[in-house]
Amino acid sequence: MKFLRVALFFVIAVVTIGVPSTVFADELRPAVLELSEQERGRWMLDWRLPVTASRSGSAALPVARPVVPANCVFESDPVLRAAPLAILGHANLRCDGSLAGQRVGLPELFGNSDALLRLIPLEEGPQTFRLTAAAPTVVIAAKPSRWQVVGSYFGIGVEHILFGWDHLLFVIALVLLVRAPWAVVKAATAFTIAHSITLVATTLGYAGLPGRPVEVLIALSIVFLAVELAKALHQPERSTWTRRVPWLVALAFGLLHGFGFAGALAEIGLPTGEVPAALLAFNIGVEAGQLAIISAILALRAMIVQFVPKVEMPALKLTTYVIGITASFWLFDRLLT
Repeated sequence: MKFLRVALFFVIAVVTIGVPSTVFADELRPAVLELSEQERGRWMLDWRLPVTASRSGSAALPVARPVVPANCVFESDPVLRAAPLAILGHANLRCDGSLAGQRVGLPELFGNSDALLRLIPLEEGPQTFRLTAAAPTVVIAAKPSRWQVVGSYFGIGVEHILFGWDHLLFVIALVLLVRAPWAVVKAATAFTIAHSITLVATTLGYAGLPGRPVEVLIALSIVFLAVELAKALHQPERSTWTRRVPWLVALAFGLLHGFGFAGALAEIGLPTGEVPAALLAFNIGVEAGQLAIISAILALRAMIVQFVPKVEMPALKLTTYVIGITASFWLFDRLLT
C-alpha cells in the first residue's frame, strides 16, 4: 500500500510539473496545404507551415517542399514568405493526367503536429485529408468520400482540446473545483453550450474579437479558477459565487473560450461547400476531447480517494499551484509580447 501511494503521487507530480515545460510552445497550429486545379493539367499549390519558437526566442523554420504527385512538376521555384508564426508557400504545378492514386503531403511532421490537406479539382468534388506525424502523406482517392471532411475535422477538434494547453488547464481546474459529479456535468454542459455559441457565431461572421485580447483573457480565466481552487483548499467553509453556481462561471468563461476555438479554426480554414459539416465535426471533436479529460480526472480522483486518501490533498495543492503559476506566466507573456 505504501508503494502504491508513493507511485500515485509520483505520477501526479510528473504530469503536473510537466505542464510548465510546454509554456513556450504555441497552441496547436496545424499546417495547411491546398492543391487547386486552375485549368486542365495546371494546379496551384499553397501551403502554410507553422513556425515553432524556441525558449531562446529563435525559430525553427520549416523550409522543406511539400510532396507533390509523381506526375506533377514545379513550373518554377516555390515562393516563400514569412507571416506571424508561419511560413507561407506558393507554387504552380503542371500535371500529366489524373491525380487519383498519387501521393501528396509533407515530407515529415513532428510530435503532436498535424496538417490539413485540401484537394480542389475543377470537375470532381473536393477532398479533405488529415496528415499526422505517423502518416504525413496520403494517396488521393479517385472519388471523394463524404466522411473525409467529418473525420479530418473531428480529429483536429480532439487534438485541439488535448494539446491546446490553455483550454486543457481550464477544464482540469474547473473539474477539480466543482468536485461533485452532478455539478461537474452541469458546469461542463454550460461550458459546452457557451463556447459552441461563440465558435459558430464567429466562424459564420456574426461575432468576433481580436485574437490577442482573447488569449490574454483566457489566461486570466485560468488564473481566476486557480485562485478559487486555492481558496477552496485552504478555506473550505468559505462560500463564493464560483462554488455556489459553478455552471454560471463556466457559461461566462465558455463564451470567451469559444472565441479561442474560433481563432484556431480560422487558422486552419474551412473547406468550400462543406462548412456546416466541418464546423460540426470540429465542435464534436472538441467535446469528445473534453469529455475524455473530465472522465480521466474524475476516475483518477476516485481511485486516490478510494485507495490512498492521504495523497488527495497534497496532489490537489501541487496541481493547483502548477496551474496557477503556468497560467500567470501565460498572462504576463501575452500582455507583454
